[in-house]
Amino acid sequence: MGFLDSVFEFFDCDWPSHKKLKKKPLQTVEIKVKMDCEGCERKVKKSVQGMKGVTQVEVNPKQSKLTVVGYVDPDKVLDRVRHRTGKKVEFWPYVPYDVVPHPYAPGAYDKKAPPGYVRNVVGDPQAGELARATSFEVKYTTAFSDENPNACVIM
Repeated sequence: MGFLDSVFEFFDCDWPSHKKLKKKPLQTVEIKVKMDCEGCERKVKKSVQGMKGVTQVEVNPKQSKLTVVGYVDPDKVLDRVRHRTGKKVEFWPYVPYDVVPHPYAPGAYDKKAPPGYVRNVVGDPQAGELARATSFEVKYTTAFSDENPNACVIM
C-alpha cells in the first residue's frame, strides 16, 4: 500500500455514495380541525397543499376532518396546520364504533363525534375502565345491575 492509497483511504473521496437517505413511508394523516365556512375550508386545505411530500388533501367540513396522504411526518403536518390557520387542531380521535368493545361506555361515547364513530379508548389509559373491559368483566358487573331483569332478586 502506497502513500497515495493511504491518503485516499484517509479522506474517503466517495463519501456521498455511502450516505443513504431515509425515505418516509406513505402515510394517511387524519386531523380534526373546526371549519365554519368555505373560507376556513380553503385556508385549511391551502395550509398543507404546498408541503413537501403531500400527494393528496381531502377536506370534510361536515365532520371537521382533514385527511392528508403522502410521504410526510404526522407531527409536522399537525404543526403546520396549527401554525398556518391559527386553529385548535388534534389528531383524529374517533374510530368506527365496531372497533371498540363497548362503544357506549362513559369513556368512549362522545356526543360531538360524527355518526357511527366513538372515541378511541382501546389504547388510552385515561379512558374509563368499563370502556376497555372484557366481556367476562362486563358479565359480572352487570349481574347485580338494576337494569338487568335477570339480576339477583335478593339485592
